[in-house]
Amino acid sequence: MIFKGLPLQGAFLIDIELRQDDRGMFARVFCAREFEAQGLNPHIVQCNVSTNLRRGTLRGMHFQRAPFAEVKIVRCTRGALYDVIIDIRPASPTYLKWFGVELTEESHRMIYVPEGFAHGYQALTEGCEAFYMVTQFYSPRDEGAIRWDDPLFCIPWPITPPVLSPKDASHGDFEP
Repeated sequence: MIFKGLPLQGAFLIDIELRQDDRGMFARVFCAREFEAQGLNPHIVQCNVSTNLRRGTLRGMHFQRAPFAEVKIVRCTRGALYDVIIDIRPASPTYLKWFGVELTEESHRMIYVPEGFAHGYQALTEGCEAFYMVTQFYSPRDEGAIRWDDPLFCIPWPITPPVLSPKDASHGDFEP
């Protein structure tokens, strides 16, 4: 795997190294030793998958509060999505900064989202599927969220208006 640091402290893009032949391809998408060698948390406790039937579906911006703050490793396994992370760690030098990247099934690229980040994505294709690994078990009472179009961040989502769940549509602005 090839780890590339992002402008937000502790966040990474991860490219896999494909081995291809006439049968198809093989690649390692997770190795605890390689993550540890990069100083990243490899303690995966849960894997999730999300399908998005409609182009424009936006899920986010979600996070878990301590003690259930989690690392997420996100990959698009079908179609394409626009993935966004926001650093909401008050002590971080990149506090309140955001970063967005397109993840596609063809690129096999992943994003490593550190603890203390809000995360969301928008489906760029019909039938988009996201797969992500997390380092904490989900805790509903420790869940937090930020409105997708919070004016503090001015995130230029590719497709507007987005398709939102009632829950995601009801999130408020970020309160530092």
